Amino acid sequence: MVGIQQPPPDYDMVIVGAGFAGVTLLYHLRKQGHRCRVLEAGSDLGGTWFWNRYPGARVDTEAPFYGLSIPEIWESWQWSEKFPSQPELRRYFAHLDKILGLKEDIDFHTRVTHGQFREDRWHITTANGRHLTSRFLIACPGPGTVPHIPSFPGLDSFQGTVTHSYEWPEEGIDLAGKRAAVIGTGASGVQIVQDWAKHAQHLTVFQRTPNTALPMQAESWAPDATLTHAAFCNYRHTHFSGVNYQFTPINTFDVADPAARQVFRESLWQRGGFPYVYANYQDVMTNPAANREMYDFWAWKTRARIVDPRKRDLLAPLEPLHPMGAKRPTVELDYYDQFNRPNVDLVDLRSTAIRSFEPNGLTTTDGRFFPLDVIALATGFDMITGGLTHMGLQSVDGETLYDQWRGDGGVKTYLGMSIHGYPNMFFLAGPQGPLSFSSGPIGIEVQCQLICDAIQSLHVGGHTIFEPTASAQEAWSHRVKAMFDGTLFLQSPDSWFLGGNIPGKKRELLTYAAGLPQYQKDCQKAFSTWEGFVRR
Repeated sequence: MVGIQQPPPDYDMVIVGAGFAGVTLLYHLRKQGHRCRVLEAGSDLGGTWFWNRYPGARVDTEAPFYGLSIPEIWESWQWSEKFPSQPELRRYFAHLDKILGLKEDIDFHTRVTHGQFREDRWHITTANGRHLTSRFLIACPGPGTVPHIPSFPGLDSFQGTVTHSYEWPEEGIDLAGKRAAVIGTGASGVQIVQDWAKHAQHLTVFQRTPNTALPMQAESWAPDATLTHAAFCNYRHTHFSGVNYQFTPINTFDVADPAARQVFRESLWQRGGFPYVYANYQDVMTNPAANREMYDFWAWKTRARIVDPRKRDLLAPLEPLHPMGAKRPTVELDYYDQFNRPNVDLVDLRSTAIRSFEPNGLTTTDGRFFPLDVIALATGFDMITGGLTHMGLQSVDGETLYDQWRGDGGVKTYLGMSIHGYPNMFFLAGPQGPLSFSSGPIGIEVQCQLICDAIQSLHVGGHTIFEPTASAQEAWSHRVKAMFDGTLFLQSPDSWFLGGNIPGKKRELLTYAAGLPQYQKDCQKAFSTWEGFVRR
């Protein structure tokens, strides 16, 4: 008896997410002739720049290196700021759609709740009741899309306005005459404080760990008219992070003159942004003394901006709480200056803790009550893995990805883009890939090109299905973790680099740390022979 032949899948490719990764893949895969559909939970393009609409939100990477290399876009767009703001990023995505016609292949208000590969295809279910099938699933949820809200006692009893930075109301929040609080001083906390301090009647900032924020130095910025498209694209093949700077190839104390080292650091400081850390001497993340000298210069420059001695010691302590750079720094416009305002207070959550929320404020364990009308929770995300583990993905054996990665074995991937037990699936901007140490859009374009080339190679070879082997996945995961041997990153165990900001999450290194050029070589070598994969 002849078996019943299944109808073809609905699509060749289902892409989850319409941020930088999703739209870049859509553009390139359509050019290859694939039938694609993008599923996006939000109501517009932008990914993190759609959701993170809190006041002051902006990128931490200099223009134009926080953008795509697609020629039609490069030639038709000009950034207006050194560190573009969230509204400018929204305009950029609108421009992408205008030039590339993206929305015709995107379904908005469509959140994926389940996905499993069976019967040689992906079966995908969404929150609004749709069921789709596809040959390939490419997950692009973004590294920071699952907000972390600590289990504060009584939070639900607070009768004022409370919101996580990722869930900001589209209409904004009116601070006129309001007593406000920001809980958390990571990247979003720093940016919210810079805005709210200027508008709230009173602002209380609750800080656990001081942020080693770096000055933007954006006042006199102008676009680099000499940067060609070819040079922009070449940096991803030659420079660690894919941008126009990288660690200086000399050790700190090989420069014997302290005054010369001071002059060098001052030049980086005046440049602004991440170069102060990531264009510094090459040993600042391996040599404790070199790292301490880098921190001391930062503290000296920062402390000079803070008038109150108590706030100065909390915001820029003379003794660092962790090696500088072991937690991702942020960039700031005038963050430290806001604490000189008479309406801004700072609470040290290392000497006290939030005991409970009340209908009209919160109480700390030292007995103080803080009357509040508005609270911003800048408490971070289940970074790098959360977007993938909260999609309801199941392996061919029926185990959820959430349970697999939360187990004793921890996170396992191959090439930071594929997972054993999940055939015909790629993911971008996730664990054991290079994006934590690269420009987001540039790292995404690198991974996108690798994926498109791999899919083309698979078809040319006469295969339709691929899956990484368990042994290849184990070896890759071991190699990624070994990259941090001898570095100072392990001395900050509560960093999101290690998953340390989420209670119950396994502490492990979650990012590839050998740089974009080496990452491309590793992946190209594997895909050239499909080493570490089974194909059929």
